Amino acid sequence: MPNRFDLHAHSTASDGTLAPAQLMQRAHAAGVGVMALTDHDTLEGLAEAAAAAAGLGLEFVPGVEVSVSWQGLTVHIVGLGVAAEHDALQRGLAGLREFRDWRAEEMGRRLAKAGIGGVYEGARGLSNGRLISRTHFARFLVDNGHAPDVRAVFRRFLVNGKPGHVPGQWAELEDAVRWIRAAGGQAVIAHPARYPLTRGKLRRLLGEFIEVGGEGLEVVSGSHSRDDYFTMAKHARDFGLLASAGSDYHGPEHPWIELGRLPELPDGCKAIWKDWQISH
Repeated sequence: MPNRFDLHAHSTASDGTLAPAQLMQRAHAAGVGVMALTDHDTLEGLAEAAAAAAGLGLEFVPGVEVSVSWQGLTVHIVGLGVAAEHDALQRGLAGLREFRDWRAEEMGRRLAKAGIGGVYEGARGLSNGRLISRTHFARFLVDNGHAPDVRAVFRRFLVNGKPGHVPGQWAELEDAVRWIRAAGGQAVIAHPARYPLTRGKLRRLLGEFIEVGGEGLEVVSGSHSRDDYFTMAKHARDFGLLASAGSDYHGPEHPWIELGRLPELPDGCKAIWKDWQISH
């Protein structure tokens, strides 16, 4: 039976390709009952998404996906149920967006030095002009024949040791969780199986996350395998973390990740929504 919760998705407010209202319409059509918008380091799309969801009778969860640096890696912390007007969260995210602006320009400079010009301008043209991500760079490079798909762009140009790589300088784990909690939200580690972590290092991350007030782990994710679901469910049970589910949907250009197709959480998980007041 499909899970009617989807608590991780992106719109044109960050690196998705559907406007917030369009995303809510697609979620509703796909049978999702409770939908979150969790754009990268911005709350810009929440008002539009909330209005569209209300018109559809779709339960809406205001969210964000915060970029974090942890032991030399970039990890993502989803905040669910955040108050978009909260000052500390707004200030923290504004600082991350300032770094994103500089990083995008630096990526363009490095790629130009490697002989690929106009990439920054092209990526900016594919974005909303206010938040430019590596995904926008990847789309531009694919569109201009430098790689067959987005995944190949990352392998060839944007990961460590490649010409367009710029190391992240993101929020501290403690700060990200503090901003989310201060804004009334619950902090969740996004798609944990995607990070290149040994079992021991992942468990260290989970321990530190709990120490600073983290509550949830994304057990079911659009980028997890079936085996990953059960592995992450065990970690959630071992650490007493609430289990979340999210597609990490970015748009219809990625048909292998679709809204409304997430399976139920594995047995024994405590769902992060267990104490939410859901109207239907």
